[in-house]
Amino acid sequence: MVSQVKQAREALANRLKEIRRDADLTGRQLAALSGWHFTKVSKLEHAVTSPSEDDIRTWCRHCHTEDQIPDLIATLRSIESMYMEWRRQLRAGLKHVQESSVPLYERTHNFRIYESAVIPGLFQTAEYVAATLHIATDFYESGGDIDQAVAARMDRQRFLYHGGRQFSFVLEEEALRTVMGSRDVMLGQLDRVLAVMSLPRVSVGIIPPMTARKIWPGEPFWIFDSHTVRIEITSAHLTVTRPQEIALYARAFEWLRRSAVYSAAARELVRHAIEDIAAT
Repeated sequence: MVSQVKQAREALANRLKEIRRDADLTGRQLAALSGWHFTKVSKLEHAVTSPSEDDIRTWCRHCHTEDQIPDLIATLRSIESMYMEWRRQLRAGLKHVQESSVPLYERTHNFRIYESAVIPGLFQTAEYVAATLHIATDFYESGGDIDQAVAARMDRQRFLYHGGRQFSFVLEEEALRTVMGSRDVMLGQLDRVLAVMSLPRVSVGIIPPMTARKIWPGEPFWIFDSHTVRIEITSAHLTVTRPQEIALYARAFEWLRRSAVYSAAARELVRHAIEDIAAT
């Protein structure tokens, strides 16, 4: 897969290599001290294999860097938890996938959301939700409790109206023109986008396709306060919790926001999309 996960594993491997070098040990020396096969150090440093928590403790003990053990183990656990296969999630049912996010939504006050090709779930219509879930069940070859999942996603939209939460959305204009379901489904969905844009505590920016970019389009991501980022890619759903990575996504969101138009200009883009889809 794309590997934010792969990159995180490589970054951890590089940190281990730096620790060994700073301790003035060769790979063979560290392996001998640790009672490992001499190839294990190389495999760990090149991210061929992932370390266990015991490996990290042993590595740091022999390199006299015990103070780094808690951070390295936290990094390892973050890598292990950030990758969840969609198929494994879907086995529990589409409704479960929708409801699993509710505790995270409940404890979040500030949402920053970037979508490049679809309308965000928080203001999808029931018909649009059903269309996207039918695509998902076909693609992942999973049976679907689609009606229950649609109801669960629609129920999650209550967070737009209660609790004093703040929502900042940035969409690529492509999201307005990517037809899910049918033309009529999209027309109803775009009317819903216009309605959501008038809600208090909700900001919706749209990036026109011909605008001079501040930053390239990227993968969709959701930032929950400053403690969690969720990214969805074809094969997985990634959860990022490391402060350095969250800060990077926050910076990307700010740069995307600078490329977007708001208020009347954004509503005009939605109306143009409605006209174009209606005319097809």
